Amino acid sequence: MEDDAGEQSSFVTGLIQNRAKEVGVAAFDLRSAALHLSQYIETSSSYQNTKTLLHFYDPTVIIVSPNKLAPDGMVGVSELIDRFYPSVRKVVMARGCFDDTKGAVMIKNLAAKEPSALSLDTYYKQYYLCLAAAAAIIKWIEAEKGVIVTNHSLSVTFNGSFDHMNIDATSVRNLEIIEPLHSALWGTSNKKRSLFHMLKTTKTIGGTRLLRANLLQPLKDIETINTRLDCLTKTTGIMVLIAQDELMTNEQLFFGLSQFLRKFPKETDRVLCHFCFKPKKVTSKVLDVDNAKKSQTLISSIILLKTALDALPLLAKVLKDAQSFLLANIYRSVCENEKYASIRKRIGEVIDEDVLHARVPFVARTQQCFAIKGGIDGLLDIARRSFCDTSEAVHNLANKYREELKLPNLKLPFNNRQGFYLSIPHKDIQGKLPSTFIQVVKHGNNIHCSTLELASLNVRNKSAAGECYIRTEICLEALVDAIREDVSVLTLLAEVLCLLDMIVNSFAHTISTKPVDRYTRPHFTAHFSTIRVVDRIFTRMGTVDNLESNSSTFMTEMKETAFVMQNVSERSLIVMDELGRATSSSDGFAIAWSCCEHLLSLKA
Repeated sequence: MEDDAGEQSSFVTGLIQNRAKEVGVAAFDLRSAALHLSQYIETSSSYQNTKTLLHFYDPTVIIVSPNKLAPDGMVGVSELIDRFYPSVRKVVMARGCFDDTKGAVMIKNLAAKEPSALSLDTYYKQYYLCLAAAAAIIKWIEAEKGVIVTNHSLSVTFNGSFDHMNIDATSVRNLEIIEPLHSALWGTSNKKRSLFHMLKTTKTIGGTRLLRANLLQPLKDIETINTRLDCLTKTTGIMVLIAQDELMTNEQLFFGLSQFLRKFPKETDRVLCHFCFKPKKVTSKVLDVDNAKKSQTLISSIILLKTALDALPLLAKVLKDAQSFLLANIYRSVCENEKYASIRKRIGEVIDEDVLHARVPFVARTQQCFAIKGGIDGLLDIARRSFCDTSEAVHNLANKYREELKLPNLKLPFNNRQGFYLSIPHKDIQGKLPSTFIQVVKHGNNIHCSTLELASLNVRNKSAAGECYIRTEICLEALVDAIREDVSVLTLLAEVLCLLDMIVNSFAHTISTKPVDRYTRPHFTAHFSTIRVVDRIFTRMGTVDNLESNSSTFMTEMKETAFVMQNVSERSLIVMDELGRATSSSDGFAIAWSCCEHLLSLKA
């Protein structure tokens, strides 16, 4: 799989709807190799339930079937995407691609859990639409990305949102969960005013994404909430899933976990899940640039996997005496799992023990070229010598320029895009630069440039590195196949790292930086004042006309309230703006609120 763009969403979502107003949704997270399936009756003609899910997944691609006749009074999911998500790539696939029978077979083969554990036979008849959507998106991913999804590698969940609170997009905005309401007025310094940015002290991209997911769809399962609270100590907030005891009273545990998590780069979760996707055989030229890049990605993934497995003994040492159920369970499922030691042994048979994950570009390139132990492949050893010779020639050339041109402070930086280049301080340049220097660019107090001789060496060095990558990948084929046999333990490790990052670096860190009495653990009990679990949160604050749908303030309020009334239950929480009700333009709001009060009194 190709590299993601940082924290950008990596979801591909498939949507399909029938005439009975049922919608099937399949969301594939390319970063964490997870597939989320849900099917529901769309109770709102404006597709509020579907919009809520799409807001949660924030997909980069949405796959739909050709636009057929939509249910009465509804525009259909294809038209919905065109109207409300114009910036998202929409892919229309033939109706035959949405095959629920094929979808069920795919999930049986690809799911990390046994089909019986997923209750697939039960779900098949009830949730055929989301299985059809799953078949379409898996087919598209394999064709578009040029990969094959590895068997028994995906984390599959059916109707995962049932265990979580649903918060519609309007409520997310009004409660300032992800972004502050007036960010345009207050500027970027106002970011800390949102709940997400207040808690965003995670160190990995996966931990940050998990934090966002827990804020947009908080847990409502009391047992899971208390399990998380037991490993923290005092906290409260909209999620009610932060709180902690053991981490706050055991400094050795807290700082030990912090030290363990610092050993992993930001993109660890994506790299660990890299092995869930197997590239298709390529018939193009052996030394093609794209192939060399893919080989480099694979080598980098192996090195990072070695780094992760080398850190597990530290995790075992830190968690050995953990008392809370969550941390003790991580110790049993990860630290005592012999499969990790087996994978590490197989890696040690091929990969040099001194190879480490590196962030500095040229150091990383060197580590990747010398990842395989010497003497395993003769052609690889030749490519390595060529790489070393050109690297040495580049440094000798820089020394030559320093001496002949009297530029003692000349530096030789490197980046992956242009390779080696020259950096000369302005103060060292007397008059004009010699004509030898090309591609001259001012950069702060320095001049960045190159020469024809340096550019030639860069080409040769990059070519030698590319040859090293491809020969290394050939040597790694057997190792990678062996790793893929136990790929489910790697996705488990990725999930554990993200969870620990969120709990330790976000929740525990937030508590530790505040006074002791700032946070209090909530207790769930109907005898004294408590915070109760709700299944949905609705907010309606202020009034506004909607020109796009040709709706007045009154009509907009009534439509929003209709959505609330169709989805509200006796366990839901409704947040209304009292100030808005007092204004002259809020007649519709007042009527809507009265309707909700009446509805709740009837349900009570």
